[in-house]
Amino acid sequence: MQPVIEVSNLRKRYGSTLAVDDISLTVQPGEIFGILGPNGAGKSTAVETIVGLRQPDAGVVRVLGMDPQREHERLVQRIGIQLQHAALPDRLAVWEALDLFASFYARTTPWQPLLEAWGLAEKRNTLFANLSGGQKQRLFIALALVNDPEVVFLDELTTGLDPQARRATWDLVKRIRSQGKTVILVTHFMDEAQFLCDRLAIIDAGRVIALDTPANLVRGLDGGSRVIFAANGATPLQALQALPGVSQVERSQGDVIVSGHGDNFVGDVVALLVASGAPFQNLRTEQADLEDVFMARTGRRLRD
Repeated sequence: MQPVIEVSNLRKRYGSTLAVDDISLTVQPGEIFGILGPNGAGKSTAVETIVGLRQPDAGVVRVLGMDPQREHERLVQRIGIQLQHAALPDRLAVWEALDLFASFYARTTPWQPLLEAWGLAEKRNTLFANLSGGQKQRLFIALALVNDPEVVFLDELTTGLDPQARRATWDLVKRIRSQGKTVILVTHFMDEAQFLCDRLAIIDAGRVIALDTPANLVRGLDGGSRVIFAANGATPLQALQALPGVSQVERSQGDVIVSGHGDNFVGDVVALLVASGAPFQNLRTEQADLEDVFMARTGRRLRD
């Protein structure tokens, strides 16, 4: 199957800063493909270069078989883009924004059904300034879909949303894919990437440090897990570190986090705490996730 996006050895520099450093990836039709990394990793610059908004310094990019620089006018007719810092005039009504964006394209889908599909019908006459954060995000998605695109780019879609609005937005992203479209999801939220993406590229300092399905990336860590508990007094950190299977013991905001692997790992940690008489509360376990993948590759947490 021909990839919808092919990127080879992409580089982009701003002065002395190498924002995108030799990125290569492909995206297949119908995927939700994630680009995950911390703020400042080069994710948005990479995407803006892929869609032709920025001129690359080196490398080859093809989107739907087209060069985003030489064939930009043709390409924008077939893709939809929601950028990280998207905004509209405060006094533009919802229906006016959709009608305006529809006028930019030679081929469009009727925008009136988009109001219903994205929960904006009752906000048809509402000014942009009076929309909630979640409603604005739904409007930006609708605007990105008004030309019935084959590929949709969503950059930091859920930043600033409350947990309920984030989950609702995730359902919208899955709905886009169910319509047969390919989605490129740019995010710094590990849980978002793990929940939504078929495959993803983890980017740090402008480079791809891992690329695979979320499950395969986590599986490559040997199935590690964590025991987390609130420490109310002295905790035998050295004894925990010496337990078989323990790879790391750390403190974080009043919690002790014990990382490791093995069939008896969790039981050994709990048994030691009970035997030592060390007071603890709210003990819980967590399986390895994309945060652990990032830490294993970089030596720091994604949120640092």
